[in-house]
Formats: sequence, C-alpha cells, structure tokens
Amino acid sequence: MKDWQVKLKEFINWWREAFRSSGGLKVIFFKELADNLSSTRMGILFSLVAVACLSALYVAAQSIRQSVGQEGSAFVFLRLFTTSGGSLPPFISFLSFLGPLLGLALGFDAINGEYNKRTLSRLLAQPIYRDDVINGKFLAGIAVLAIMIAALGLLVAGLGLVFIGVPPRGEEIGRILAYLMVSIIYVAFWLSISLLFSLLFRQAATSALAGIAVWLFCAIFAPMLAGIIADGLFPAGENAPAELILRNAVWKQNLSRLSPTTLYDEATLYLLNPGVRTLGPVLIQQVIGAIPGFLPLSQSLLLIWPHLVGLIAGTLIIFALAYYYFMRQEIRTS
Repeated sequence: MKDWQVKLKEFINWWREAFRSSGGLKVIFFKELADNLSSTRMGILFSLVAVACLSALYVAAQSIRQSVGQEGSAFVFLRLFTTSGGSLPPFISFLSFLGPLLGLALGFDAINGEYNKRTLSRLLAQPIYRDDVINGKFLAGIAVLAIMIAALGLLVAGLGLVFIGVPPRGEEIGRILAYLMVSIIYVAFWLSISLLFSLLFRQAATSALAGIAVWLFCAIFAPMLAGIIADGLFPAGENAPAELILRNAVWKQNLSRLSPTTLYDEATLYLLNPGVRTLGPVLIQQVIGAIPGFLPLSQSLLLIWPHLVGLIAGTLIIFALAYYYFMRQEIRTS
C-alpha cells in the first residue's frame, strides 16, 4: 500500500473516531440532515435542477442517437453530459449554473435562523459544545448535497443507458464518478459561503441576497471583468503581435480562474472530454509532432489537480472564517 493511501486511511479513521466520540456533533448532524432532506425548500430547488438537467439529457440523447453511427462510439456515454441540443445547453452547464443554488439554500439561514428563533442559546444550554453546532450543520449540508448530486448523476446515467442503449465502459464510469465528486466539492464551496453570510448578517433575506450576488458575480461578471483587465494591460487588436495576443489570452484565463465557477467548468471539461489536453493557448510549435488520441483518466486527474486544490482550499478557508467568527460571537442574548 502506498504512503498516500496509508495517510488517507488514517485520516478517515481519525474522523470516524472523532465523530463517534462527539455526541453533540452526532446529534446536530442527524438533526440537520433530517431537517434538510424533509424541507420543502430543498425539494423545490432540487426539482428545479433535476427538471433542467433531465431536459438537457433528453435533448443530448436524441442528438447522440442520430450521430452515433457517423462519429463512432468512442466515449459515447460521456457525451450525455456534454452534448447540447439546438435549444438547451448541456447537462454540465445546467449543474454549473444551478448547482450553487443548492449550496446557498442550505446555509443562508443556518445560524441567523437560530438567532431569530432564539433557539441557539437553548441549544447550547444542552451538553453540546459550540463548535459541534457549526461543524454539524456544515457536515450535514455536505451530506445532503452529496446525496442529491449522486442521485441526480445516477438518474442521468440510468436514463441515458435506456435512451441510447450503449453501456458505459470502466473508463467512463471512473470519469463520471470523478465528475460527481468535483461537483460535490464545488457546491460545498457555496455552502461555506452561505454559512459565512448567515453569521455576518442577522436577517436571512440579506444573507440570501449576498450569496446570490456573489454567485452571479462569479458566474457572469467575473469572466467579463477578467477580459476587461487583460485588454487594458495588453491591448490585442487586429494587427497586434503574436506575443501580445498570447499574453492577453494568458492573463484573461488566469484572472478568470480566480472564480470558482471557471475552475469547476475547466475541471469538468477535462474529465468528461478525454480528448481535451489543454485549455490554454497553444502555439503551432507545440502542436507539431503531437499524437492525436484520448488521455487516460489518471492524466486527466493530474490536469485538474490544481483546480481541485483551489476549490478545496477556498471551501476550507471560508469555512475556517465562519468557524472563527462563530466561536467568538456573543450569544447569551440571542
């Protein structure tokens, strides 16, 4: 067994023992898990995301059935997630745009809702540590998101198998599972943001609006702003030299990657399109001599490793800020 596998196993066992020994964390976790799974709000949002994604699946399946004989059968099953029709974007675009709503909806009133109902002081009057409250809410939110995204991904895979009649290969199954894991991390990032806003703002409506504003900025305005900054630093007109155009493209891409939406979109493109080898600008000298083909899953995971680290680091940093702020709050008057 490799060293990283041993360390991962030890880390999982440590978390398992810590969860079992913390009675308060277990109580908060299962209580929040039951409340979130049975809430009407999450049912409506999940239905919205599911209907949009399944509509994209149906359009993609019809397009694949018409062209599978002409384009070959390489990674046909993955095309269920990336193929768009004439009227609808692909499945991955819907999940990238609407998935953050699930994370924001789970946490925008996680703490300030307890304040407004004046139940937080009563909760902490029980034999429950303060950090168990925020840790239990965060872990329960991740568990709910994992259940929803896994159910949606398996539903799409099952219906896709019925529609196109082509079973997935082992490589495709591995890529789909990796895609679902990256999606869970991406939506958990927005859960941590909504949890932080629920601490910064006492009103749930203000917290929700702040989360939606950040979501829209990252999804729509961040790429525009990156392009404006890159054009201002390196204006690349029609007669601009190739070096200036290259710098403009590199700066635009690097600035766009400050947005978690861009990181997620690029990571999913690497995973679900094995033929994609790079997302940045490529010179002609770099293309000469390259052998066309598909990347194995291990190489695709190496390409998305920086994106994955960025999403995980952002999630942990934001949750650490929420944790620090919650631990220092005065709640005796709540």
